[in-house]
Amino acid sequence: MEQLEPDKQKLILKEYGKNVQRLVDHITGIEDREKRTASAYTAIEIIKQLNPSLKQENDQKLWDDLYIMSDFKLDVDSPFPMPEKELLGKKPEPIGYPKGEIKFKHYGRNIEKLIENAITIEDDEEQEAAIIFIGQLMRSFHTTWNRDNFDDGIILDDIKTLSKGKLHIDLEKVKENGLFESNTRRDFKLPIQEEHNHKNKRQHNNKRRNNNNHNKKRRN
Repeated sequence: MEQLEPDKQKLILKEYGKNVQRLVDHITGIEDREKRTASAYTAIEIIKQLNPSLKQENDQKLWDDLYIMSDFKLDVDSPFPMPEKELLGKKPEPIGYPKGEIKFKHYGRNIEKLIENAITIEDDEEQEAAIIFIGQLMRSFHTTWNRDNFDDGIILDDIKTLSKGKLHIDLEKVKENGLFESNTRRDFKLPIQEEHNHKNKRQHNNKRRNNNNHNKKRRN
């Protein structure tokens, strides 16, 4: 057991095993640079053969691991530069949390971002479509928290508050057409979409009519 202790200390990346570690140690000690470089390329191929799953890995990762296993002593002409030793084991920078309070927590911050983007839309029809889409999302979030005494006016008031009065849609229009209902999204389309769908439908009907004529000719 005592003879295995030195090997354990030298095993830098355990996932590659002792034999690969010994191979890297041997390559690092080769004096001739060309032979050392050629041996390093061979080592990369051996690693891929021993670990088929690593064939999908980026070659740069394998070369980085080779440098790491050599304790950054391997001096070869590789296709990738040696990574900085200081970066090894360095803790990632902490990710800061978004600052600022959320006006309505049951909607979340993403709704506020959608409203901010909707304010910048210059085309009136596109902006109205954006308001309807946002209203549908807000209604789905609102009903999750409070299913009783729901009214579209609440959503419109919240949109007005979050947009600081810059987004508006007529309440009667919303109620009459059920624009904030989740299944309305499939029926509500921008004029460009309606024209495109009408064109596709016309082409489909023409294709069916031509196929019917062709079938009649075959029967005759």
